Amino acid sequence: MQKLTFLFVLLIAISCSPKPTELKPGIWRGVLEIQGKQLPFNFEVKTNAAGPQNLILHNADEQLVLDEISYMGDSVTIVLHVFDAYLRARVKGDSLVGLFNLNYDPTYKVPFKAKYGQDFRFIVPDQNRVTKNFSGKYQVQFFNAKDTSRAIALINQQGVKATGSFLTSTGDYRYLEGSVINDTLHLSAFDGNHAYLFEVAQPNDSTLAGGHWLGKARFRKWAGKKNENAKLPDAESLTFLKEGYDKIEFSFPDVNGHATSLTDKRFNNKVVILQLSGTWCPNCMDETKFLAPWYDANKARGVEIIGLAYERKPDFDYASERVKKMKAKFNVNYEYLIAGVNDNAKAAETLPMLNKVVAFPTTIFIGKDGKVKHIHTGFDGPGTGVYYEQFKERFNQIVNELLNEENSL
Repeated sequence: MQKLTFLFVLLIAISCSPKPTELKPGIWRGVLEIQGKQLPFNFEVKTNAAGPQNLILHNADEQLVLDEISYMGDSVTIVLHVFDAYLRARVKGDSLVGLFNLNYDPTYKVPFKAKYGQDFRFIVPDQNRVTKNFSGKYQVQFFNAKDTSRAIALINQQGVKATGSFLTSTGDYRYLEGSVINDTLHLSAFDGNHAYLFEVAQPNDSTLAGGHWLGKARFRKWAGKKNENAKLPDAESLTFLKEGYDKIEFSFPDVNGHATSLTDKRFNNKVVILQLSGTWCPNCMDETKFLAPWYDANKARGVEIIGLAYERKPDFDYASERVKKMKAKFNVNYEYLIAGVNDNAKAAETLPMLNKVVAFPTTIFIGKDGKVKHIHTGFDGPGTGVYYEQFKERFNQIVNELLNEENSL
């Protein structure tokens, strides 16, 4: 009897243990090797009794759930959310060794490794290492070989740990997280697309200077000065209609190939919001997360949203599949059309009445009379705190005003 009991307990233990090639449930620390630097990020593996494993990417307050994990032999493949990218690595007990890959660019491969049980990001936190406080709002200039660009840096330091974001005229850098080590602030983010690394020095109490590594090959220097009144150009002034135009016209296929235009009956006498976006774009992902539930709650008021997808490839089937996946992931019930490729100049050719396409996303507000009323360039997402709240307030203000307008047609 004791022998049978022992075997029964052993079988239960075996059934509850991960398979040799499976990722161990718990916290992991990942590292991408970019441009001679290590870009760390954290993730958590969860095993559900009723289903497959999930992996959760952690960046500051964001938890991005990855639910497409597969195994072959001693290797694991992790599809990176809505993005056309994946991690593939060999599982070696408490370690992973592999690559970060882009499906649409077979030449883009970044070394990746991970270690189980490490919950720190840059170093094991040590309060005694902190010698400076980087918290604040800064007016920033980014520099590269061709030009300069303005930004706003938001940094919140609590002891050795820090979080933050950068706002630009084309979008924000979402959720950055890191540590202060001696007199240097280190921040990173990896969301499946953005792979960002910052190293920040503080020459004096009111200035910052540092470097920004972006993915496999791009690098910029930058400098900032503390300024509670830091500003960017007005997001509603950057993209506008050319002289002689007051409407947007197009005919693009939906994900099933059916041509759609603003003159279709279903859009008559309605406020229409156009979302220029792409499934490759993290800022677009954030805007879609906002728009999808907003549309469900407000469509009965006489509002329609049309997403115009500009994807990585000109192939319709490729673009359609990417958009279908994104719509399913975020429960998007508004229309999405396949408009072109994610090149700003080529995107502008599809909407020749615009002065240019500056950024993805760009949001165009159209009144019940079919005329363009406002165009908002870029997006301040939830990682920007109060700026995100201001965006939502302004968005609702515009829609309410347009709904209250009388249609003069």
